[in-house]
Amino acid sequence: MANIAFIGLGNMGRGMCRNLLEAGHSVKAYDVSSAAVEAMVQYGASVADSVATAVDEADFVVTMLPSGKHVLDVYFGSDGAAGKAPAGAVFIDCSTISVDESRDAIVRASLLGFDMLDAPVSGGVGAADAGTLTFMVGGERRAFAMAEPILKIMGKKIVHAGGAGNGQAAKIANNMLLGISMIGTCEAFNLAQKLGLNAQTFFEISSTASGQCWAMTSYCPAPGPVPAAPSNRDYQPGFAVAMMLKDLKLATGAAALAGAETPLGHLAESIYAKLDDDGHSGLDFSAVMKRIQGEL
Repeated sequence: MANIAFIGLGNMGRGMCRNLLEAGHSVKAYDVSSAAVEAMVQYGASVADSVATAVDEADFVVTMLPSGKHVLDVYFGSDGAAGKAPAGAVFIDCSTISVDESRDAIVRASLLGFDMLDAPVSGGVGAADAGTLTFMVGGERRAFAMAEPILKIMGKKIVHAGGAGNGQAAKIANNMLLGISMIGTCEAFNLAQKLGLNAQTFFEISSTASGQCWAMTSYCPAPGPVPAAPSNRDYQPGFAVAMMLKDLKLATGAAALAGAETPLGHLAESIYAKLDDDGHSGLDFSAVMKRIQGEL
């Protein structure tokens, strides 16, 4: 069993941390919300009152944080993990941040003698709670081999995507595709309904035809066909509009730097930005269905 510092206990982090605890690992938990930390105590976590306290005996430091700014501060701030963790600790950042920020963090950690991986996730809150996330991991293969047993407790599919930052590259490209396909799925269901097909009938046809995609079969934006989808609980997340917009901005920003053409990515970003601007940032991203139907 390993000593693990877990930093960042939001919607995703709390389930990930709980799964590590239930697997028998010793976890020191830290978050700016003391209530979030206390919620982990019932599962056996030790309370840390700072990043420095959390990492002081850690074999692994796992972070799930809102932005690159938070990641860099937690690892390289005045009381950051890179200055307080013991030699040999492995850093695993599961946040979704820019490719450049992630590569910068891994280089800085390496210069200080630490192995670090970028390991963003796919699957949402339900998968975080169930321990069935997909991890897309960038960094040295040696570090990946050390971290893989820890990641397997929190996920069902662990993929080494290559060098530093490649996990982030995979994540933002995947989520750009998801955002685009969700909008297309909503448009298709809306068109079918306008032409006289009900949602269930269209689902039964298209879910086994050439239009089939994850946004339809696992997360259907039309109420009815997929009972577990957010569309059947008034579009409560799930994966919020604000989070999809964040990932689309990361994708289009990376595309601009790489010289990659992403016209549909930019269009998807503008559609989700309008939802966010109109006060719907807390709805599930599949609520774009209601916008297309003229209900938002």
